Amino acid sequence: MSKSKSTMFKTACGLLASLTCAACGQGLLESASTGQTDGAPTIDELANTTFSGVFDRPVTLDDGRWEGEPFVDDGASRPSVGLIAHFQLTDDLDGDGKEEAAVLLWASSGGSGTRAYLAAAGRHGNRVANLATVLIGDRVQVRAGWAAGGRVILELIEAGPDDAACCPTQKTTKTWELGAEGLSLVSTDINGTLSVADLEGPEWVLTELGRGRPVDEGFEITLAFEDDRAAGTGGCNRYFGTVNSETPGKLRFSGMGATRMACPGPAMDLEQRYLSALSGATGYSFLAGRLVLSCDTDDGPMDLIFAPRDESPPPSQ
Repeated sequence: MSKSKSTMFKTACGLLASLTCAACGQGLLESASTGQTDGAPTIDELANTTFSGVFDRPVTLDDGRWEGEPFVDDGASRPSVGLIAHFQLTDDLDGDGKEEAAVLLWASSGGSGTRAYLAAAGRHGNRVANLATVLIGDRVQVRAGWAAGGRVILELIEAGPDDAACCPTQKTTKTWELGAEGLSLVSTDINGTLSVADLEGPEWVLTELGRGRPVDEGFEITLAFEDDRAAGTGGCNRYFGTVNSETPGKLRFSGMGATRMACPGPAMDLEQRYLSALSGATGYSFLAGRLVLSCDTDDGPMDLIFAPRDESPPPSQ
């Protein structure tokens, strides 16, 4: 079977009810008219679509996010839902001859846990409709995903029998099909325990130097893993070091070195901030196909977020 996909590898956040309709057996909720009549819904359309199956009533995203009323008057804690905009898979999921989209939603009810959902959406006339939504798990990480043969396949890191909810280490591949009952789980394969070897393969490209702080266009910082070594470019110089990991999800770098080429000020400043954060790395995780390195810095905790080299740029870029 060929893995046809719109985007592969596209891990921070992530949270059931359904409406009934004759067409799909689950809530088929429409957004505003899109003016388009073919092709899978775009990320921009999905960012303003109504989804069911997350809380006890449908939620309508506004630019990719929804927030409910505070649980307590004047309280800060409130339910929220968001679309992970860099992840979208497309295929003919319902067998109608047209492509649908599969996306990831995160949801929080204000506590420490964040639930991840898989949602399918397609066009209903000239409108975008949520066809089905299913819970993936609480604090589960999506390492990779693709759509092929009418199925959605996700590689996950989820809590195993001996894991605390906060710290999943079990590698699992799960497959869903879209039918009259919604998205149904058709297979689950357990593939072992997470290790730094799972970081090998792609060259990782830095997208955010701290959450919500994208790397400026024109600068490229990379990282690659091989055995117990790591190397890359800081935007100016090549750097290298040894990777140490004794616990799944944890790592640190040692013996860090770099070349000493001089570059224009902005590039050097960015490189120095990146290498300083990298030297304080303490752990790794996945966010919808992206690699997240958790780092301790002089300014407090910082996440370095990387996309695999073969990932297409998100629509918003």
